Amino acid sequence: MELLRAMALSWVGVLVTWSAMASTVEVQGIKFEEATELRGTKLQLNGAGTRFKGPFKVYAAGLYLSKKSASLDEVIAAPGPKRLTVTMLRGIDSRELGKLLTRGIEDNMGKAEMSKLIPGLIRMGEIFATEPPMVTGDNFMIEWIPGQGSVITVRGKVKGEPFKEPEFFKALMSIWLGPSPAYWKLKDELLGTKAS
Repeated sequence: MELLRAMALSWVGVLVTWSAMASTVEVQGIKFEEATELRGTKLQLNGAGTRFKGPFKVYAAGLYLSKKSASLDEVIAAPGPKRLTVTMLRGIDSRELGKLLTRGIEDNMGKAEMSKLIPGLIRMGEIFATEPPMVTGDNFMIEWIPGQGSVITVRGKVKGEPFKEPEFFKALMSIWLGPSPAYWKLKDELLGTKAS
């Protein structure tokens, strides 16, 4: 009887370990939880992948939503809070990162749309301009909080006031999910549309 009990307990241990392993997705050594919570809402990992620049790994990113989405419009329409998390796989000057984010928005917006975003873009540029360089392992997040707006968190600290306009969050997401994304393969990975 004791032997059976010991065997049963060891199987429970194996199953618990397996389920803990199954609850994360690893991308370039960065672990993304398959589920998380934001402001009391459960979010699921929509997709995760790597941004490359030539042969170099730049960062790993994961997109969390309340329901699976396969396009930018579906991501924006998904109810509740949303989160994009980015972990650096190499160093970059923070001011340069801010400029690259702005360029990513510019690549996906018309001039009329861009002109409405200028105050937010200036403020976002200032956030990154005041940060020390991002090093391997540093993280930033862009979250949409209903009733508040877009929140930018760098290295675990919220930066400034939320960007209230929903259009600004859509513009930010267009960097990765728009018609001219930063990296096509990463867009497919974040949207879970990557061919297997």
